[in-house]
Amino acid sequence: MSLIEAQLETYQTAGYLLVPGLLSSQEAGLLRQVAVLGEVGNVGRAAEDSEGRGAKLNLWDHAGDDMFGAIASSPRVVERCEAIVGEEVYHWHSKMMLKDPGTGAWEWHQDYGYWYDACLYPRFASCFIAVHPATRRNGCLQVLHGSQHAGRLDHGVVNGQTGADPSRVEQLLTRHERVYVEMAPGDALFFHPNLLHRSDANHSENPRWALICCYNARSNSRFDGRADAGHPPYTPLAKVPDSAILERGLRDLGRLQRAS
Repeated sequence: MSLIEAQLETYQTAGYLLVPGLLSSQEAGLLRQVAVLGEVGNVGRAAEDSEGRGAKLNLWDHAGDDMFGAIASSPRVVERCEAIVGEEVYHWHSKMMLKDPGTGAWEWHQDYGYWYDACLYPRFASCFIAVHPATRRNGCLQVLHGSQHAGRLDHGVVNGQTGADPSRVEQLLTRHERVYVEMAPGDALFFHPNLLHRSDANHSENPRWALICCYNARSNSRFDGRADAGHPPYTPLAKVPDSAILERGLRDLGRLQRAS
């Protein structure tokens, strides 16, 4: 499952790599059922866009003994991120982006714009996995092709959210292609921490949820050493077999169905 040389070259040039069907149709279906039936959609942090529409996410630091943890610890995800970063990685956090019908937009930002205060270098990789179909109408991810080469931009309050410096973004929009990343359930997008990305509001009748697993390089552990601030220092990540995704998904679904 390691990345081939051409894929790495694509990633380094574009700042992202789309992998269709990273999860099988059965795994993707289980992920959707487990997410919808479980607690992940019932709790989370909300941020309003410029029109007052809420956008919600649920975030956790440690890969647990469930289907989400199996995906975050699977070789098909972790080994790609290690090939991208060029060394051992550890779990930084995972999150479920909960873009339900009518929920708001996310402003242009870089993930390292959020993480810069904790880590010295942008030695991260993220894996965005579609839980529902992602289309332009329901607010699919947008990326600026190659924008990671601009380096980290200053971040501050933009329309009520934390976003990248609008004057810089405006200039980069004239120089880099904006790509609307439409995805089927189970498709995955691996992307650079300095890649500028955003999403529009969900104007459809359908949800657009996504699971994002984020990884930091072992050599880039928090320089303040804090373990109580979220986003832990280096902790070895125990990989599980790829088969654990299906096994835990079936187990979690059965437990949820019995409890309902």
